[in-house]
Amino acid sequence: MKKTFQSIIALALAGMAATSCTDEVQFGDTFLNKAPGGSMNMDSIFANPDYVNQFLTNIYNKQYYGLPYKNDGVQSHSPYSGKLDGLTDLYQMHWSGCKVWSSYYTGTFTAKEDPLISFANDQVWQTVHQVQLIKENIDRVPNMDQKKKDYIVAQATALQAFAYSVLLPHYGGLPIIEQTLTDSDVTGGLGVRATFEETVNAIVRWCDEAKDNLYWAYNGNDSETNLLQTGRWTKAGVMALKAQVLWLAASPLYNADESYFGGASDAEQQNLTWYGNYDRQRWQRAKQAFDDFWAENDRNGGYYHLVEPSVKNSDGYRVAYRRGYVMDDSPENIHWTKTCDYYGTQGSYSWLNWNTWSVQRLNHSPSVEYIEMFPWSDGKPFNREKDMKYSYTYTVEKDKSETDVYTCLDGTSSSSNDKLFFTYKAVRGGFKKDASRDPRLYENARVTGLQKILDYNKVDGKSSGNIVETWVGGQDAGVTVKALDGTTSESLTSYCPTGFAAYKYVFSQDEYWRDYNMHWNVLTIPDMILMYAECLAECGDLNGAIVQVDKIRSRVGLKGIVSCNSSLDLRNNKDNLIEEILRERACELGMTNARYIDMIRRKRTDWMTKQLHGMATYRMIKNAQNQWVRRNSPYFGDDKNGGMDEPSRFEYEFFELFQGKRVLWNYANDQKNPAVLKWFMMPFPQDEVNKGYGLIQNPGW
Repeated sequence: MKKTFQSIIALALAGMAATSCTDEVQFGDTFLNKAPGGSMNMDSIFANPDYVNQFLTNIYNKQYYGLPYKNDGVQSHSPYSGKLDGLTDLYQMHWSGCKVWSSYYTGTFTAKEDPLISFANDQVWQTVHQVQLIKENIDRVPNMDQKKKDYIVAQATALQAFAYSVLLPHYGGLPIIEQTLTDSDVTGGLGVRATFEETVNAIVRWCDEAKDNLYWAYNGNDSETNLLQTGRWTKAGVMALKAQVLWLAASPLYNADESYFGGASDAEQQNLTWYGNYDRQRWQRAKQAFDDFWAENDRNGGYYHLVEPSVKNSDGYRVAYRRGYVMDDSPENIHWTKTCDYYGTQGSYSWLNWNTWSVQRLNHSPSVEYIEMFPWSDGKPFNREKDMKYSYTYTVEKDKSETDVYTCLDGTSSSSNDKLFFTYKAVRGGFKKDASRDPRLYENARVTGLQKILDYNKVDGKSSGNIVETWVGGQDAGVTVKALDGTTSESLTSYCPTGFAAYKYVFSQDEYWRDYNMHWNVLTIPDMILMYAECLAECGDLNGAIVQVDKIRSRVGLKGIVSCNSSLDLRNNKDNLIEEILRERACELGMTNARYIDMIRRKRTDWMTKQLHGMATYRMIKNAQNQWVRRNSPYFGDDKNGGMDEPSRFEYEFFELFQGKRVLWNYANDQKNPAVLKWFMMPFPQDEVNKGYGLIQNPGW
């Protein structure tokens, strides 16, 4: 008997299942397994246009969604995993029960475990299977014109391209599946890994095949493009995806004269993890794909664009930045994914519960290294050596250890106020407070002095509410960073163990308005602009790249990158410019996996291996002797009610993070060690390799 794919089809609109009587074959998600039951077979589905639309909708439900929310067996969903950016220099996790800590920080991860992006259990192969079912059966559908059939096939093709693009940077070459399979098909060769180049070209081909049968945008111009369709793949989406994949593939991990692991493994020898050589034309090919996208966007009236501020102050810049990524109908969002599940401490917005409310296990706490990437509000780079002044050495009585203490005063008088995050200018009746740093800092991290609510429902929204108190003894930090006796604490599963709390995608319980079915941004205009800037730089057009970077900076009120970094010679020094582009990407694209992708594709072992730091903040007040002393207690409450001014002077201590100390931090002086290099790619599950259908394991695993 012929063995064919079949699976339970959880149709979102009808709750149906498609089954057939088949034997078992296993590949990837085990989506070849025989379904345990169901109410509708494939003949019934493809006999009804409505059922076909619902079948397609079910595939959309399988797209990668980047906010862990539900322990349902899908690896990327699991709140017990953690996010990719938790492996970079931007964030540190503080819960030993998540995979990021228990397997990655400890260095104990093996090919017998599921990586954070799973080859076998992230619904990629279920997607591929169902896409092929549509392609092979669409002509059977009655009462559906050819244009509609082509439209459905184009969406399905886009879904397959995206599924492959999720795996590509982490695994390299993949089996190229373009038909429903039998057991003999898998073991007979169709399960064999294609080369990296063949996989890239397949994704690009699928994008090209899909684009002309898709709408540019769901702009409400007619019934087919009304806003209720937002979230489906568009021509803009597949053109952007093509450009992104080519940008990724042109990067140094894959496009190089030497393989990252030395070149001796079978995967490297067969060009499964790289092209096998360096060719600048790959950057040119990527650049052309971006040029094509921008040209088509212009022909469509510039439909996709940055959200610009209505008010040019820090709050106005923050509102524009936030509305750009958080609103479903934002002109910045080219494609996004969403989940419908919401219940209890699991569900799409349990991301907030697990970060700030009762659970506090998924806190991806920003590092000092991340905080210092954000420039001053005028765009000039933050430089700790110049901007933070050594004050004195503090001796801890308990263990006689010594800690250097710093201040960041505005320097206008002997009793000057702080300026690290805000400036405090004395005025009659108090002081005028202004943000002193890049507005994106306050959208990516919770820092001392930040008001807890920003009304981004309005384009001219303003901050309000109580301030964030992350100083030792403060309302939000408590004693999670430093114990009151001065010893380092860095408490686990707490709000801000590094001295800062994550904010991107999280917000706070005080900001009551949010979409409980929060979307995940797949392709956005800011990301496109910065990817394009990198392509221009790699192709030798440094001035063109600078223009693109300045589009991103000007949206948040920063001056041009060249004038703010005169010592870097950015118009002539490509390496310095690319470094600045990578920093801008970190500031603009926090918590989106961008930093992790940048780390691996640019082969940044220095990001992997550097010791990260936290910062303890101490609130200072004057005592009866007119001396500045620490006050390790909240401002909100007795002090505020008693009429005391909002805290405006602080001291700072930096410390090495030690909770969840990463094994890779031990290799700071040995970055070419195979124990470091193997992490550039994820391992295929050893069980899948052992099935013998053609997977060759990635180097080092």
